[in-house]
Amino acid sequence: MAPVSFPGLPELAQQFRTELAQKKFVLLYAYNGTGKTRLSVVFKDLGKKTTHRPKNVNDRVNDALAITETQSDTLYFNAFTEDLFHWDNDLANDRERVLKINRESRFFAGLGELEMDNRIRPLLNRYADFDFRIDTTEWEVSFAREIRRQKDDGSFETVREENIKVSRGEENIFIWCFFLAIVELAMDPEIEAYRWVKYVYIDDPISSLDENNAVMVAHHLAQMLAASPQQVKAVVSTHHVLFFNVLCNELKKSRKYFLTRDASGGFLLSETDSTPFLHHLASLVELHRAMQSGALYTHHFNMLRRVMEQTACFFGYAKWDECIKPDPEADDPNQTGYKRVIDLMSHGDYSLYEPREMLPENKEHLSRALRQFISSHPFSPALFDGAS
Repeated sequence: MAPVSFPGLPELAQQFRTELAQKKFVLLYAYNGTGKTRLSVVFKDLGKKTTHRPKNVNDRVNDALAITETQSDTLYFNAFTEDLFHWDNDLANDRERVLKINRESRFFAGLGELEMDNRIRPLLNRYADFDFRIDTTEWEVSFAREIRRQKDDGSFETVREENIKVSRGEENIFIWCFFLAIVELAMDPEIEAYRWVKYVYIDDPISSLDENNAVMVAHHLAQMLAASPQQVKAVVSTHHVLFFNVLCNELKKSRKYFLTRDASGGFLLSETDSTPFLHHLASLVELHRAMQSGALYTHHFNMLRRVMEQTACFFGYAKWDECIKPDPEADDPNQTGYKRVIDLMSHGDYSLYEPREMLPENKEHLSRALRQFISSHPFSPALFDGAS
């Protein structure tokens, strides 16, 4: 199926909403910087409705006196979800470290009466060894962990250490499990607090979670979504190939897409099949085509690095830069030059939202790195037939 072009994110988000009228799931693969997170926000915003109601139930609505309420139909997890939590590190005493919860967010509807501790704990135990307590009066979370320590007599004891500061990765695991517990509530037709949820939109949980958990997280999420009632639809977007492929294999009847940007700033949506999609090969062909035409943009450095990361994973290399071989045309026996250029150009604010054409010297850097990468790995020449 030929890629379908969309001029902007609102049109793409509306397309997903239209498809979810017939399908239960949409799975989306896209590189970092393509616009996945912004797409999740636009999708949510399309489902917002503003209503006016009188302050007194016996009065008719008067716009000057009415109470305005904005309601959404989408429960979403993305980079902004983490912003609903922030640390109070007790800088004065360095003892009472707690994670504060934004009580104004609808994300936490029903937090007090729904026993969220007991709903989150079995989910968290899959991934972590620490415990927690939610204080619904102060709207904060404290963490604890059992540690084994040696006593004065040389024997060992297990003690519970309270008010610990968990690592950033552990914090992300906790927030993810908090979200999953809310998804379970949204799937329960008996729970009034989350009956507004019609769609669940999950954007790149693996960006926040330990990559070693990619398969486990994907499998668990697929099981949960597959068991959800028909009226709750879901979109999952990711840049992580393994995570995407696990979801594709387990949610076989879902729509599966590969999203890229075009030179004009629009979006190209390509449908994939149910088999694992080797996106790095499709990306490699796209990079080669761009190099041949000279239409190289700064985001192509992000793409090249991601292709190298996936190739390194396939060959069992410890690091992505092991894909870079010594360049006989350059005085760079340790490949440090290519690595520095790719590292620099694939980070920061390089073309994350608007495509910008590379400077001529950077085009030359990328072209030489790409030619060397293709020639030093056993890619089929048939991939590049007609790519010029």
